[in-house]
Amino acid sequence: MFLIIGYVVILAASLGTYAIHGSLAALWVPTEYVAIIGLTIGGFVAGNGIKSIKATVGALPSIFKGSPYNKAFYIDLLAMLYEILSKVRKEGLMSIENDVENPESSAIFSKYPAFMADHHAVDFLTDYLRMMVGGNLNAFEIENLMDAEMETHHQEAHAPAHIVSKVADSTPAFGIVVAVMGVVNVMGSVGQPPAVLGKMIGGALVGTFLGILISYGFIAPIAGQLEQRVEEGGKIYQCMKVVLLASMNGYAPQVAIEFGRKVLFSSDRPGFAELEEEVKNRK
Repeated sequence: MFLIIGYVVILAASLGTYAIHGSLAALWVPTEYVAIIGLTIGGFVAGNGIKSIKATVGALPSIFKGSPYNKAFYIDLLAMLYEILSKVRKEGLMSIENDVENPESSAIFSKYPAFMADHHAVDFLTDYLRMMVGGNLNAFEIENLMDAEMETHHQEAHAPAHIVSKVADSTPAFGIVVAVMGVVNVMGSVGQPPAVLGKMIGGALVGTFLGILISYGFIAPIAGQLEQRVEEGGKIYQCMKVVLLASMNGYAPQVAIEFGRKVLFSSDRPGFAELEEEVKNRK
């Protein structure tokens, strides 16, 4: 939503102010639009493998949706972790074996569809719960393993934002390429009247204008949005990590989820009393 609003403001600020003293028709040079867009797409395809291209294209729709990682989501997450750890404390680790092996049919997990929609988060949680069920664990070693897995996931999640950022950086150069081609065309027409040459030079300069506008006004904001989505999506893993480690170190479920609450962003973090009330109501 805000991306569209930003685009409208950018167009109004650039084209709107230009229209006050110039003709918008002078900016309509279709061949230059086609050339710049073609060069940008070509650079994107040439600079990335099929896996990176698919990941980037697949990530683009997320920027038009609101973030699912809000306070309500984290209240559900912490309540779910509390429920799991309480069951372990009362009935033992083996009591959650079926929940871990078949989370889709679990009576606990099925109550939290928003969490179940994030299959990476589900795999992360169930994998470490499975290891806890499996036997003796060293909390220090598990923490190192969690950190390594989170770093790998973070690198993969960052790839689309990094790629789009590189595309944004290259687009002004493609605009210059198009402008130079226009200047070359002007140099071959030096015998034309000044009015004709002026129009041709103006058309050539449109390439530079388009390259810069498309780069910083349209592509760079997409990279920024993707980057924010990655940062928001990474917090869930940190939250689950500290809760599970706290439980492994012997803390009660109520205390363990407090560890998870503390690592959340302030805008998404429920208050202590708010979370406690939610947990009590769901018992």
